[in-house]
Amino acid sequence: MADESPDAYRRPRGKPADIFAWIAYDWANSAYSTLLITVLLIYLTQEVAFPDKVAMVAYPWGISLSMIVAALLSPLLGALADENASKRKWLASMTALGSGGAVLLAAIPPDQPWLVLAAFVLTSLFFELSLGFYNGFLPEIAREDQINRVSAWGYAAGYIGGAIALVIALYVTHVGPSLGLPNRADQLRVGLLIMGLWWGGFSLPTLLILRDRTAPPKRKLSFPNAMAKAGKEVVRTLGNIRQYKILALFLLGFLLYNDGIQTVISQASLFATKEIGFETGELIGLILMIQLLAFPGAMIVGFLSDRVGQKATLMGCLAIWLGLLGVAYFVTEKSHMWMLGVVVALVLGGTQSVSRAIMAAMTPTDRAAEFFGFFNFSGKATSFSGSFIFGLVIGITDSARLAIVSLLVFFLIGGAIVSLVNVKKGRQQALEA
Repeated sequence: MADESPDAYRRPRGKPADIFAWIAYDWANSAYSTLLITVLLIYLTQEVAFPDKVAMVAYPWGISLSMIVAALLSPLLGALADENASKRKWLASMTALGSGGAVLLAAIPPDQPWLVLAAFVLTSLFFELSLGFYNGFLPEIAREDQINRVSAWGYAAGYIGGAIALVIALYVTHVGPSLGLPNRADQLRVGLLIMGLWWGGFSLPTLLILRDRTAPPKRKLSFPNAMAKAGKEVVRTLGNIRQYKILALFLLGFLLYNDGIQTVISQASLFATKEIGFETGELIGLILMIQLLAFPGAMIVGFLSDRVGQKATLMGCLAIWLGLLGVAYFVTEKSHMWMLGVVVALVLGGTQSVSRAIMAAMTPTDRAAEFFGFFNFSGKATSFSGSFIFGLVIGITDSARLAIVSLLVFFLIGGAIVSLVNVKKGRQQALEA
């Protein structure tokens, strides 16, 4: 178990064990985010016994619903974790519930569509909530000169871990009959089981090694009182947001462009299957390629952040996203989709990594969980709208091509806002807080 002595709370930042433990969680939870857009997408849209119209919108709208709830809860739970110095306990709880939900999802038969949908939404919710507590550890365990690299290492490890989990799931689909799994639904359900076991099992180093850096209060508040106080703290922080106006401006821009990124991540598989005609094996191969190439992509962007600056790197990534979506409308051949996948891979993890690093650089360390709760809030407060609009456009026009192009506006407005952010000044505000 982790050291709980008073000295543990004063451990210097930059210790290799803490950094390893933090990175390990990206390795663990990426099994969910990777199998979500492959195994779970195919299972929900092709194997679960939804009515025809419901089958097309259950996936995007299920993600949308989980993000709405996560947006409401993230800042409140983040403030509560800061109040009682309990980020690790909350991270452990969300991980147990999320990975357990994935196992439950595998256990529910496909002829129970509404139970499957409920398990899917809850698993997605716990995954989203866990990220706020996880990200809140970054400014506590990494020195300022390490943040870019550590954030990039986390995403890189996540892509490798997710890719390995996907390979195992793909292997199950190929040898299913010899394992006593003659139909595809059962093979995909084993993939969902792998998702939950991988996430829960590989999270253990994180949960055993990491600990909050602020000592817990001598007398912890009861849960109702702590929630009430946390709620007041959230309101107070919102009321005084002018004190961190540069951070607030960045969060506003991030809220918009991240909506576009998250929707592309979660819905690109639907675009590939519906518009380009990708089969199950081809889709898994495409996502696997993206996972593997995203590893060097995240590291390259981390390197560029150190050399040319965080903001310049982020703006370059957003410009590439704009080009990708514009080109996607005209893609009709599978070979062209594979080429787009290469470019997506190179900017996917990097954009998220540099965004997380900018947030960490402008966040006061003693408000880490609360501010990263707002970071999650800003990432989810409208992220539901991307998936909702995507599903709505498909429902009305039956065209995933039009749905994917509708995401351009998120990158245009979000990028324009971020261009106004002075990261150096924002970092100084955090140090003076």
